[in-house]
Amino acid sequence: MSLLVVGLSHRSAPVSVLERAALSADAQIKLLQDTVAAEPATEAAVLATCNRIELYADVDKFHAGVAELSTLLAQHSGVGLDELTPYLYVHYEDRAVHHLFSVACGLDSMVVGEGQILGQIKDSLARAQDLHTAGRLLNDLFQQSLRVGKRAHSETGIDRAGQSLVTFGLEQLARGTQVQDWARGKKALVIGAGSMSSLAAATLARAGVAEIVIANRTADRAERLVEILREGGAGARAVSIGSVADELTRADVVVSCTGATGLVLGADSVATALVGREGVAQPGADEVPPPEGAPPAPTRAAQAARLHAGLVAGDENCPLDLAAVQGGFSVMGEEAVAGMDAATLEQHAAWVDNGIPRPYSPADESEAIAALAATVATVGRIPERRRPEAVTEPPRPEPVLFLLDLAMPRDIDAAVHRLTGVRLVDIESLADASADAPMATDVDQVRRIVSDEVAAFGAALRAAHITPTVVALRTMAADVVAGEIARLEGRLPGLDDKHRSEITQTVKRVVDKLLHAPTVRVKQLAAEPGGAGYADALRTLFDLDPETVAAVSRAEDSTEKDRGPA
Repeated sequence: MSLLVVGLSHRSAPVSVLERAALSADAQIKLLQDTVAAEPATEAAVLATCNRIELYADVDKFHAGVAELSTLLAQHSGVGLDELTPYLYVHYEDRAVHHLFSVACGLDSMVVGEGQILGQIKDSLARAQDLHTAGRLLNDLFQQSLRVGKRAHSETGIDRAGQSLVTFGLEQLARGTQVQDWARGKKALVIGAGSMSSLAAATLARAGVAEIVIANRTADRAERLVEILREGGAGARAVSIGSVADELTRADVVVSCTGATGLVLGADSVATALVGREGVAQPGADEVPPPEGAPPAPTRAAQAARLHAGLVAGDENCPLDLAAVQGGFSVMGEEAVAGMDAATLEQHAAWVDNGIPRPYSPADESEAIAALAATVATVGRIPERRRPEAVTEPPRPEPVLFLLDLAMPRDIDAAVHRLTGVRLVDIESLADASADAPMATDVDQVRRIVSDEVAAFGAALRAAHITPTVVALRTMAADVVAGEIARLEGRLPGLDDKHRSEITQTVKRVVDKLLHAPTVRVKQLAAEPGGAGYADALRTLFDLDPETVAAVSRAEDSTEKDRGPA
């Protein structure tokens, strides 16, 4: 076995890196094709979820395999290899098997014990089979991982250790209130109709929401999901993706999980949807929309952003070296800019305070600082190299719009967090919340199951590795018997059929008895750790033709590729 996995997940990389490295469906297909075309790999499968990207392969060389798989991941994710490498992890042979089995059981999930990963593993195997990139090793590995995951959920209480990401996300939105009590009577908008969105819609329906609106680019998928929800007694309807802005004005809860590469909901769209809602502060007199036909007045945020951009461009005394950070900044929290330490932030605040002429108020000045992200957004983001210090937030009014973003890369602009009247939960905040989640006692039992299954899988794989050699040995023995019987017939042409048959069966029994004990024993020995060398010894001792052994292996691999996922 030469199983290798190279990947990154929420445990090894910040969400900002995972977001940028996310693979579209087309990118996954191309990655699989390029991997099996590369010299070190003969099989490949990709497991890509909202919080992990992993490339599995059967390789003939470890170091060359790691280098090639890492390079391919970087190329197809669009994240430079130098930037991606610090976040990558590598597992080989039994450790790779242990990793996938742990993933299948939910031990490596953001929410421990969630079962949705089994469907994602099944989809990954089906994709590799459709593209003919999964051979005997990966077929056996992924199908066994599905069985191990199902065993963990059926024999233990691992389900009590965690829920699906959807349920966990809704609990974070509800914040201490039972989801059923919190959701009852609300109107929900679900953007997307894939597996995660369907799970979200079903969960909301069970929680008792008054109505579920499904918005999707493909109308047929949205309609099918609506039919399923209606069959379960939920009120549901489908709309086009272009109707999201209108539906947003009526929704209380929004769940978004699409495969879009850009934002689906921007901060401006959400802010517009909040206008007129009870409990949300309305625009002041200076922010009233202009008369019809007149150009819209710039918002205070836009004014501050433009002012800040002008100050940065025109004043060399700005303490921020924007030229040195071509990747831009991203924002975490209310006022913290990722990548800036406290001292720099204070210097920048003081510079803005001194540089902005009156009549701008302190609110404008602080808003200019917050608008920094928008000022440099045209050049994208750089990953957070450090977690900004916690910022004490002023009390916020109770939200009237709840947003759950389960997409990777994100569907909803993170700047929405700053809007009054909105509560946003996304993959990043879920990762922070789940870090402190208690582990169920059943986790230890699942770990024992994983260890036992890894040992059994390794033994079976090592035993299977010697099977082609044993088959080739028995084929050679059968050829020897057939040759000797033909030679006997030439020397005794008058031998009748009864005696010829008896002699033939006797010779075969002698050969079978001579081969039985060695072949059974060699399979037992090969199943033990370090037993791979017994196949080589058998081939050497009996001078077996390597091409005959390879032909048996190819025939078995061809059969394996025709098998569907469990």
